[in-house]
Amino acid sequence: MNEDDVLFKDYKKAGLIQLNRPKALNTLNLSMVKKIYSTLKQWESSKELIVIKGIGEKAFCAGGDVKSIALALKDPVEAPVQVQFFQHEYTLNHLIATYKKPYVALISGITMGGGVGLSVHGKYRVATERTLFAMPETAIGLFPDVGATYVLPKLKDNLGIFLGLTGHRLKGIDVLHSGIATHYISFEKIEDLTNDLLTVQTDIDKIIKKHQPNNVINSEFSLAPYLKQINHCFSAPNIEEIISRLEADGSEWARNTIETLNKMSPTSLKVTKKALELGKQQTLAECLKMEFRLVCSILRPDTDFYEGVRAVLIDKDHKPTWNPKSLREVKDEDVIKKFNLMPLERELKL
Repeated sequence: MNEDDVLFKDYKKAGLIQLNRPKALNTLNLSMVKKIYSTLKQWESSKELIVIKGIGEKAFCAGGDVKSIALALKDPVEAPVQVQFFQHEYTLNHLIATYKKPYVALISGITMGGGVGLSVHGKYRVATERTLFAMPETAIGLFPDVGATYVLPKLKDNLGIFLGLTGHRLKGIDVLHSGIATHYISFEKIEDLTNDLLTVQTDIDKIIKKHQPNNVINSEFSLAPYLKQINHCFSAPNIEEIISRLEADGSEWARNTIETLNKMSPTSLKVTKKALELGKQQTLAECLKMEFRLVCSILRPDTDFYEGVRAVLIDKDHKPTWNPKSLREVKDEDVIKKFNLMPLERELKL
């Protein structure tokens, strides 16, 4: 437990949460998750507003500390403990979504994985030109979690399916255009906005918009030229058909997208597609419980999760050996089993 990995400041009727691991891009660990949860519970009855931000200019939160989690899977003693991180993290995500007081996430810098879970479920998500959003889990043998199976399927034009499968990065104003962010300001206004929110606390939308540039409404979404193609290709019923439609499209964008998908874990692609389909019809609580079942099925040293983290974050050779190696070898029945492996007594409690 590092006392300084997350800082809390009390402003009488408002509370400020600051993620304080800037050298690690504010990645989340179990210590941070537990402290944020307990403080939010305490503040829910006494505060009128909560603001959360990351310390440092590079990141709001780059995600969970999956490197430490993957390394622990090799230790028979530590491996079973890693499920606790996800258990507490998903419970925190649900608390944020159901929080009774306004929750404002200032998502300047890298906002991925666990950082998305800390922000996207709150009512206010404020991006800047430095925001870099992505859910890149299929590249490490995981799947978009932290409630992303609830959020992504609800984005327009099948954009969320595209983002979840490819890990495509949205930058700056694009985070607003996609629907991930609710507001956009310049980075230099972050401190002014923070101070205004913590001291005024009323009419939050008006306070944020006061700092928003005038040209935001007239700016263009960088993916706008491809939305029809995204909607057509990523509305396909399975990954193989998505690739088939991309091949038929034949554009440079389509070829690049196929190249990206071919780098991802075949198992993760199919699990992600199934999870996003189910998530479209489920509540957030149901999605988080589904995600917990899935993550428990992959927290082993012999899965694509360990191999993906090894390739990207440990050895950094970016040459994962996926098992199975191809989409064709990933059987539908094996994918379905991953959604049903959790014994009922270990169901996530929210």
